[in-house]
Amino acid sequence: MDGRGVPLSHVVTGANRHDVTQLELVLVEIIIDRPEDVEQHLCADKAYDGNPAKQIIVSHEYIPHVKARGEEIQEKSNNPAWKARRWVVEVSHSWFNRFRKILVRYEKRADTYTALLHMATAIIAFRKVGFIYG
Repeated sequence: MDGRGVPLSHVVTGANRHDVTQLELVLVEIIIDRPEDVEQHLCADKAYDGNPAKQIIVSHEYIPHVKARGEEIQEKSNNPAWKARRWVVEVSHSWFNRFRKILVRYEKRADTYTALLHMATAIIAFRKVGFIYG
């Protein structure tokens, strides 16, 4: 997800796979080129705090920002105007939940489900651009 919550990549796996195990694949599957003259930051929750995950993040030339939920709550109480960055991901997940066809996966083939995810991603990106420029 970018800073506004627009999905940049998605990977279809089994429900029993943890997110951290798919970190490398998700970063490889990003579909847009990153600007080379701008530092790239990756915000994540405490699950990505382990050494292997941080090595993957750094190897893809991101600056890791991994915070526990308690740290974000403390920063919010110190500065009420502060917004937690990782909550952007939770908002994006709720946008995907609005598409009933992909909320529960009934497709047997991964390629048809991936196509539905691409369509939902395109609609979400179009709606976000409309809010920014419209």
